[in-house]
This record gives sequence, structure tokens and C-alpha cells, in this order.
Amino acid sequence: MSGSATVRVLRDRTAGLFLAAVVVSGFGTSAMWLAAGVWVKSLTGSDSLAALAVFAMWLPVLVGPALGTVADRIPGRRLLVGANLVMAGLLASLTTVDSAGRIWLLFAVLVLYGASFVLMEAAESTLVAGAVDKRLLGDFNGLRMMAGEGMKLLAPLAGAGLYARFGGGAVALLDAASFVLAAGVYALLPAARPHPAGAARTGRRGELTAGVRQVWGSPVLRPLVLAGSVTMLCAGLNGAAIYAVVDDGLGHSPTYAGVLYAVQGAGSVAVGLLAGPLLRRLPERVFTAAGIALFAVAVGVRALPYDAAVLAASAAVGIGLPCVLIAAMTAVQRETPAAVLGRTAATANTLMMVPNAVALALGAGLIALVDIRVLLPLVGAAALLTALLLVKGRRGRLTDSPTGPAPSPAEA
Repeated sequence: MSGSATVRVLRDRTAGLFLAAVVVSGFGTSAMWLAAGVWVKSLTGSDSLAALAVFAMWLPVLVGPALGTVADRIPGRRLLVGANLVMAGLLASLTTVDSAGRIWLLFAVLVLYGASFVLMEAAESTLVAGAVDKRLLGDFNGLRMMAGEGMKLLAPLAGAGLYARFGGGAVALLDAASFVLAAGVYALLPAARPHPAGAARTGRRGELTAGVRQVWGSPVLRPLVLAGSVTMLCAGLNGAAIYAVVDDGLGHSPTYAGVLYAVQGAGSVAVGLLAGPLLRRLPERVFTAAGIALFAVAVGVRALPYDAAVLAASAAVGIGLPCVLIAAMTAVQRETPAAVLGRTAATANTLMMVPNAVALALGAGLIALVDIRVLLPLVGAAALLTALLLVKGRRGRLTDSPTGPAPSPAEA
């Protein structure tokens, strides 16, 4: 049963500690993500600067390969504990941001916030890959997705209430406390085994491009990451159109977007439990393509002017979209040598997430020029073509069979 594999992941000390840290820090992060834009808007009155607050947190993804190099050089537990404590101190400093003249400090901390997450995700991938049974990596990544999305359902409401009552500084202190708690959880991790001596230096340029070479040179990783890049580009366009869907399509107030986000998040929580068992039973590319195809159909359905259809489509987006991310990162953890895993994980994350950020900005302009009844079906068609090409091009031992060895009857 799939529950058996989930229990095995939760009983693994390293995996359990990581999931606990995701829950603790994810609550504060989700609250801060919402509060940052509102905080900037209230101090400056500028919609553009408020939008840049979220972009500032995305910005470090552009230099993911370089940050991944740092993660490969510093022991993972030390990096995770140190990064969380540093971020706690930086967030506490935001209690001094009480006027537009100090808004630069908030933006500086938000950029460092994004950089810390790139570093920590790279370090986490390295530690998890070395500690968790390879057959259970899909289960771990699914549970990690479920934990993160679950916090996104709960924390924004808490953050909004805290901001309304006490202001942005209180939300920053809440987030700082969550980082301190996460640092304590990470400190309980067992010490990682040292990398093999083969982790030779190849010069600064060679080290920075090692992740790119690993992704591009792998017949397993390359198609999954490329499919993820295109899918996340489509996801950005879809996300940019949400307020047009709510207003022009359904005739609701902008606050109805919160309902759609909540339904989408619930779908992502559900798929987190199913991802591991499905990855063990389906060829990797088939699992990924099925998720992309479901996402593609849902994006097209969002153009329909019916509440029930759009709500169902939001749930389907939440189910389908995480599949490509879970599959790609599981493959990275399984296929990459430990010495370059941090760089490879950060590179894969950059290649998949940068298109999403670009598409969010591009989509903001497109929805002013193209009707969503035309735009969304076209975006869905592009995603569906990506799914078809992924399945059509599958070949090789690891992509034509389920991920990892067949489970024993007790694990099945």
C-alpha cells in the first residue's frame, strides 16, 4: 500500500526532520510572501513597487548555478543551520522599516531571502539524496510538496490578520521565529558523509557550469527539465490571467482569486500523497506527461465563463502542475553524483523557475491585448504539445520503466 511507503519516509529520521523544517519555515515564509507586497504598497502607495517585492524574492533564482556551487562546498547541515539563523536576524531588522525612506532595507532582505532558499534547497537535495532510499525519493518529494502547499493554504490568512492588527514588523518577527525553529530542527540532522575524493576542481568557470553540463548531458534529466521549463512558462501565463478570469470571465470581485488559489493548493496537497506511488508504477516521462496534459486541459477550461468549470480547472492545475516538478527533482537527486548535486539541483530549479517569472511579466502585457478566451486555449495547447513530445521521445532504460527498483509486496 502507498501508506506503507509514506510511513517509511516519515520514520526515516533525516526525511522526517526535513519535512518538519518545511512545515515550520513554510508557515512563516507564506505569511511573509503575502505581507511583503502589502507592506510596500502601504508605505509607498506604488503598485509597481509592490509587485517588485515578489520579484525581489524570485531574483536570486537567476544565479542558481553559482549559489549551488556554494552549497556543494559547505557541509549541508552547517549551511542549513547558518542560513536559517542569518535570515532570522535579517528579518528581525525589518521592524525598523516604518517609512518609505527605509523601504530599501525591505527589498535588500527580500533579495537575500530568495538567495537563502536557493542555497537551502540545493543543500537539502544533497543531504536527502544521500540519506533517503532512492525508491522513496518520489514519496519524499511528494510529501515535501504537500507540506509546502499546505502551509500556503493556512499561513496567508494568519499573515493577513497579523499584518492588519500589528503591521509588517509583526509578520517579519513571526517569520524570523520560524527560521530559528527550522535552524533547531536542521541542527538535529546527522552529519553528512564527506564527498568522494573525485570531487575535483575544474576552475571557476567549470564549477559554475557543472550543473548545466550534468542536466544537458543526461538523457534522463534533459527532457524532464526542458518539459518543466516549458510547462512553467505556460503556468506563468496562466497565473497572470487569473484576475482577468475572475473579473471578465466570471464577473466576480478580485478577492475571488483567493478562492481559486485555495482550491489549486488543495489539489497540490492531494497529489503530494500520490506522487511517490505513481512514480514507482509509471514510467517517469509518462507520469510527468500525464500531469502536464491534465494541467493543459485545465488551463483551456479556465476560459469558460462558469464557476464550476473554473473551480474544477483550478483543482486540476493544482494536481497536474506539481507532477513535472516532483519528477524532475526526484530524477536530479537520483541521477546526479553527490559532488555536483547542489549545482545540478540549483541549475534545474533555475531552468524551470525563471520561465515562470518571465511569463508572469509577459502575461501581464498579453492579457491587455489578447482575450483570455483565445489566450488560455493557446497556452493549454502549447502545454499539451509538450506532454505529447515528452511521451513520444521517451527512450532508455530509466525512462521506459517506473522509477527505481520494483517495490516489495510490503511496499507496494
